[in-house]
Amino acid sequence: MIVGPGGAEHPGRWTVKESGSKEPVSTHRTQELAIQNAEKLARENQSELIVRGRDGQIRSKDSFGKDSNPPKDREH
Repeated sequence: MIVGPGGAEHPGRWTVKESGSKEPVSTHRTQELAIQNAEKLARENQSELIVRGRDGQIRSKDSFGKDSNPPKDREH
């Protein structure tokens, strides 16, 4: 799941998208709400969560999958 700014299609909103998809799964008023929704979906799908800032740069990553060599968590 990828959380990012809505851009021209959804100005002033934050979107949650599946990796590789152009269409959002959901849109939210705040980044915090988008992250909460995306984290729930990432846990359910055992996938990765990527959060992008307003500038599009990756702010954080987290993996909820079964990775035999998971990255070291520097955030939690």
